[in-house]
Amino acid sequence: MRILVRGGSIAAEVGVSRGYADILRERYAPRGVEVINRSRPKETSFEGIETFSRDVEPFRPDILILHFGIDDAFSAVYRSEFKENLVRMIRRARVGFRPDILLLTSHTFNDPHEMDAVDIFYRTIREVAADLSCKMVSVHTAWAGYLLEQGLANASLLQDDVRLPNDEGHALYASVLTGYLDRTLC
Repeated sequence: MRILVRGGSIAAEVGVSRGYADILRERYAPRGVEVINRSRPKETSFEGIETFSRDVEPFRPDILILHFGIDDAFSAVYRSEFKENLVRMIRRARVGFRPDILLLTSHTFNDPHEMDAVDIFYRTIREVAADLSCKMVSVHTAWAGYLLEQGLANASLLQDDVRLPNDEGHALYASVLTGYLDRTLC
Protein backbone atom coordinates (compact mmCIF):
# COMPACT_ATOMS: atom_id res chain seq x y z
CA MET A 1 0.00 0.00 0.00
CA ARG A 2 1.34 3.42 -0.95
CA ILE A 3 0.10 6.91 -0.04
CA LEU A 4 1.43 9.91 -1.94
CA VAL A 5 1.03 13.52 -0.77
CA ARG A 6 1.30 16.24 -3.42
CA GLY A 7 0.81 19.88 -2.58
CA GLY A 8 2.40 23.21 -1.81
CA SER A 9 4.02 24.83 1.22
CA ILE A 10 1.91 23.28 3.97
CA ALA A 11 2.25 19.76 2.59
CA ALA A 12 5.98 20.44 2.04
CA GLU A 13 6.23 20.97 5.80
CA VAL A 14 7.77 24.44 5.58
CA GLY A 15 9.05 25.75 8.91
CA VAL A 16 8.32 22.70 11.05
CA SER A 17 10.46 19.90 12.41
CA ARG A 18 7.78 17.26 11.79
CA GLY A 19 4.91 17.80 9.39
CA TYR A 20 1.73 15.84 8.84
CA ALA A 21 3.26 13.63 6.14
CA ASP A 22 6.01 12.65 8.60
CA ILE A 23 3.39 11.82 11.23
CA LEU A 24 1.45 9.70 8.72
CA ARG A 25 4.67 7.91 7.70
CA GLU A 26 5.48 7.07 11.33
CA ARG A 27 1.92 5.91 12.04
CA TYR A 28 1.47 3.68 9.01
CA ALA A 29 4.98 2.28 8.42
CA PRO A 30 4.40 -0.56 10.92
CA ARG A 31 1.39 -1.60 8.81
CA GLY A 32 3.58 -1.79 5.70
CA VAL A 33 2.21 1.43 4.24
CA GLU A 34 4.67 3.64 2.42
CA VAL A 35 4.01 7.40 2.64
CA ILE A 36 5.73 9.51 0.00
CA ASN A 37 5.70 13.31 0.08
CA ARG A 38 6.30 14.98 -3.28
CA SER A 39 5.28 18.47 -2.17
CA ARG A 40 7.38 21.61 -2.55
CA PRO A 41 7.24 25.09 -1.02
CA LYS A 42 5.28 27.79 -2.79
CA GLU A 43 3.93 25.46 -5.47
CA THR A 44 0.46 26.00 -6.79
CA SER A 45 -1.84 23.62 -8.60
CA PHE A 46 -0.16 24.75 -11.84
CA GLU A 47 3.08 23.11 -10.68
CA GLY A 48 1.02 20.11 -9.64
CA ILE A 49 -0.05 19.70 -13.26
CA GLU A 50 3.40 20.47 -14.71
CA THR A 51 5.20 17.91 -12.53
CA PHE A 52 2.50 15.23 -12.36
CA SER A 53 4.38 12.89 -14.71
CA ARG A 54 7.45 12.84 -12.44
CA ASP A 55 5.99 13.52 -8.98
CA VAL A 56 2.95 11.25 -9.01
CA GLU A 57 2.65 8.88 -11.98
CA PRO A 58 5.85 6.85 -11.43
CA PHE A 59 4.80 6.02 -7.85
CA ARG A 60 1.30 4.78 -8.76
CA PRO A 61 -0.06 5.40 -5.26
CA ASP A 62 -3.07 3.55 -3.90
CA ILE A 63 -4.13 6.76 -2.14
CA LEU A 64 -3.36 10.19 -3.58
CA ILE A 65 -3.64 13.17 -1.24
CA LEU A 66 -3.86 16.47 -3.13
CA HIS A 67 -3.27 19.48 -0.89
CA PHE A 68 -3.24 22.67 -2.91
CA GLY A 69 -5.14 25.90 -2.29
CA ILE A 70 -3.31 28.24 0.09
CA ASP A 71 -0.40 28.98 -2.24
CA ASP A 72 -2.95 29.28 -5.06
CA ALA A 73 -5.14 31.69 -3.04
CA PHE A 74 -2.21 33.95 -2.20
CA SER A 75 -0.83 33.93 -5.78
CA ALA A 76 -2.30 34.98 -9.06
CA VAL A 77 -4.34 31.79 -9.54
CA TYR A 78 -8.00 32.22 -10.43
CA ARG A 79 -10.61 29.98 -8.88
CA SER A 80 -11.51 28.60 -12.31
CA GLU A 81 -7.87 27.74 -13.02
CA PHE A 82 -7.52 26.05 -9.63
CA LYS A 83 -10.63 23.99 -10.28
CA GLU A 84 -9.47 22.95 -13.74
CA ASN A 85 -6.03 22.02 -12.39
CA LEU A 86 -7.54 19.78 -9.71
CA VAL A 87 -9.83 18.15 -12.27
CA ARG A 88 -6.90 17.51 -14.60
CA MET A 89 -4.79 15.90 -11.85
CA ILE A 90 -7.67 13.68 -10.75
CA ARG A 91 -8.44 12.58 -14.30
CA ARG A 92 -4.79 11.79 -15.02
CA ALA A 93 -4.57 9.74 -11.84
CA ARG A 94 -7.71 7.81 -12.65
CA VAL A 95 -6.61 7.04 -16.19
CA GLY A 96 -3.12 6.00 -15.07
CA PHE A 97 -3.58 4.06 -11.84
CA ARG A 98 -7.02 4.64 -10.26
CA PRO A 99 -6.14 5.63 -6.68
CA ASP A 100 -8.47 6.68 -3.92
CA ILE A 101 -8.19 10.48 -3.94
CA LEU A 102 -8.37 12.74 -0.91
CA LEU A 103 -8.68 16.51 -1.40
CA LEU A 104 -7.60 18.52 1.64
CA THR A 105 -8.60 21.96 2.72
CA SER A 106 -6.32 23.86 5.10
CA HIS A 107 -6.85 25.82 8.28
CA THR A 108 -8.85 28.91 9.18
CA PHE A 109 -7.61 32.51 9.12
CA ASN A 110 -8.39 35.31 11.57
CA ASP A 111 -8.33 38.07 8.98
CA PRO A 112 -11.79 38.05 7.36
CA HIS A 113 -10.41 39.09 3.96
CA GLU A 114 -7.88 36.25 3.97
CA MET A 115 -10.55 33.80 5.12
CA ASP A 116 -12.87 34.96 2.34
CA ALA A 117 -10.07 34.42 -0.18
CA VAL A 118 -9.25 30.88 0.97
CA ASP A 119 -12.90 29.97 1.45
CA ILE A 120 -13.38 30.41 -2.31
CA PHE A 121 -10.77 27.70 -2.80
CA TYR A 122 -12.28 25.48 -0.09
CA ARG A 123 -15.66 25.69 -1.83
CA THR A 124 -13.95 24.78 -5.09
CA ILE A 125 -12.40 21.71 -3.44
CA ARG A 126 -15.88 20.73 -2.22
CA GLU A 127 -17.32 21.11 -5.75
CA VAL A 128 -14.56 19.04 -7.34
CA ALA A 129 -14.85 16.34 -4.66
CA ALA A 130 -18.62 16.11 -5.23
CA ASP A 131 -18.41 16.25 -9.03
CA LEU A 132 -15.65 13.64 -9.32
CA SER A 133 -16.51 11.41 -6.34
CA CYS A 134 -13.36 12.14 -4.35
CA LYS A 135 -13.16 12.37 -0.59
CA MET A 136 -12.94 15.92 0.74
CA VAL A 137 -11.05 16.20 4.02
CA SER A 138 -12.34 19.39 5.66
CA VAL A 139 -9.36 20.33 7.77
CA HIS A 140 -10.65 23.88 8.21
CA THR A 141 -13.88 22.65 9.82
CA ALA A 142 -12.05 20.32 12.22
CA TRP A 143 -9.54 23.09 12.92
CA ALA A 144 -12.26 25.58 13.91
CA GLY A 145 -13.95 22.97 16.10
CA TYR A 146 -10.69 22.06 17.81
CA LEU A 147 -9.92 25.71 18.59
CA LEU A 148 -13.38 26.15 20.07
CA GLU A 149 -13.28 22.93 22.12
CA GLN A 150 -9.80 23.62 23.48
CA GLY A 151 -10.33 27.35 24.03
CA LEU A 152 -7.31 28.17 21.89
CA ALA A 153 -6.50 31.11 19.67
CA ASN A 154 -5.75 30.38 16.01
CA ALA A 155 -2.21 31.72 16.52
CA SER A 156 -1.41 28.82 18.87
CA LEU A 157 -1.40 26.44 15.87
CA LEU A 158 0.27 28.76 13.34
CA GLN A 159 3.73 30.05 12.55
CA ASP A 160 4.40 33.78 12.30
CA ASP A 161 3.40 33.41 8.65
CA VAL A 162 -0.26 32.57 9.24
CA ARG A 163 -0.41 30.62 5.97
CA LEU A 164 1.65 27.91 7.67
CA PRO A 165 0.73 25.67 10.61
CA ASN A 166 3.30 25.04 13.33
CA ASP A 167 4.18 21.58 14.68
CA GLU A 168 0.98 21.42 16.72
CA GLY A 169 -1.04 22.54 13.71
CA HIS A 170 0.52 19.76 11.62
CA ALA A 171 -0.37 17.28 14.36
CA LEU A 172 -4.00 18.40 14.00
CA TYR A 173 -3.83 17.99 10.19
CA ALA A 174 -2.49 14.46 10.73
CA SER A 175 -5.23 13.70 13.24
CA VAL A 176 -7.93 14.74 10.78
CA LEU A 177 -6.32 12.69 7.99
CA THR A 178 -5.93 9.57 10.10
CA GLY A 179 -9.65 9.63 10.74
CA TYR A 180 -10.12 9.01 7.02
CA LEU A 181 -7.10 6.82 6.42
CA ASP A 182 -7.70 4.44 9.33
CA ARG A 183 -11.08 3.50 7.85
CA THR A 184 -9.55 3.03 4.40
CA LEU A 185 -6.53 1.03 5.54
CA CYS A 186 -8.43 -1.43 7.76
